[in-house]
Amino acid sequence: MVTFKDIVQANEKMKGVVHRTPLDYSKTFSSLSDNEVFLKLENLQKTGSFKVRGSYNKMISLKKEEVEKGVVAASAGNHAQGVAYSSSMLGIPCKIVMPQGAPLSKVEATRSYGAEVILEGSVFDEALDYAYELHRRSGAAFVHAFDDQAIIAGQGTVGLEIMEQLPDADAIICPVGGGGLIAGIAAAVKEKKPSIQVYGVEAMACPSMAQSLKVGEIITFDASPTMADGIAVKTPGKLTYDLVQKYVDDIFTVDEMQIAQSMLMLLERNKLLVEGSGAVSLAAILSDKLPVRNKKVAAVISGGNVDVSFISRIIERGMVESGRFVRYSIILKDRPGNLESVLEVVTELRGNILDISLNHMGSKIYPGYAQLNLSVESRDSAHIEVISRALKAKGFAAEVMQ
Repeated sequence: MVTFKDIVQANEKMKGVVHRTPLDYSKTFSSLSDNEVFLKLENLQKTGSFKVRGSYNKMISLKKEEVEKGVVAASAGNHAQGVAYSSSMLGIPCKIVMPQGAPLSKVEATRSYGAEVILEGSVFDEALDYAYELHRRSGAAFVHAFDDQAIIAGQGTVGLEIMEQLPDADAIICPVGGGGLIAGIAAAVKEKKPSIQVYGVEAMACPSMAQSLKVGEIITFDASPTMADGIAVKTPGKLTYDLVQKYVDDIFTVDEMQIAQSMLMLLERNKLLVEGSGAVSLAAILSDKLPVRNKKVAAVISGGNVDVSFISRIIERGMVESGRFVRYSIILKDRPGNLESVLEVVTELRGNILDISLNHMGSKIYPGYAQLNLSVESRDSAHIEVISRALKAKGFAAEVMQ
């Protein structure tokens, strides 16, 4: 089992190779949660996530004869970049197996570090099976994404830094996928300061670690699609499960709405671009799921590798979920003045009209009528309710489109 000494040794190996990332106090999130909230910004780490810590520690621990035929790894994105970066630093050839649906930005970033990328399988677990097959056929060393002692020890250096940066921390909140990050952090902090509470957070779409702990054995969970793709691991690791069971105080889940809202708030309030899996720790704090009040809390923001094409959808989803954006569908009698009346209602109530479309043909549109689709920027959910009631009072049946 990974020890505190292993993590300290990993920390020594990494000096000058990985960043000591900031632990940033957030006044906004502190006031919203009735805690003192500090953000451990691993999204500012080399390669954009904490993964480089574990991958570098693993690869520098391998003997020369073990890497003669290179290394192979499987990843949904961040581990891929960590392994590729570490390989380039150490001059070791590497092949990375990624799921076919992996974000293009992560695929291209992995290639840019010199790795050969192979797209195989629809989810991480299928990519992992293929990577094991490559490992057996080629003889290349295998670098697991989470279930490996050197990997876990490398990730645990995040915990060492938090304790140095915030010695009186009461709790650490950490994303959970396969469990490598939280296992390493928990092993580091619980051995040094057992009073620190360590809580994990999973996406509700894939709570494999939480469910495994609940039944008392490792299970495979059939995941649903989630914007937190980096932690959508269907089967936790054996090493990580044992460490989580020993050290972690509890694991909570957050839904897609809470993840989207947290991503938007990090972007808007803190000017931080954070991926879904990196935002779940803050989502748990803001959604009042954790048993912490008036405490010093460190939230691990584990990564910031967001596909550029996905950013606009994140912003829109976050605005919808926080009540700052709404789409209306309104069936109007097709006569002069009706469109103007609808727009007057919205603008008089200070709704910002972003987009309008008027259709005269469709399955729900009868002769003499038209369908108005209206996109409106609002202040909050209460503001949307005010606009909706005002439209109804004017005789317009406005349906909110999901």
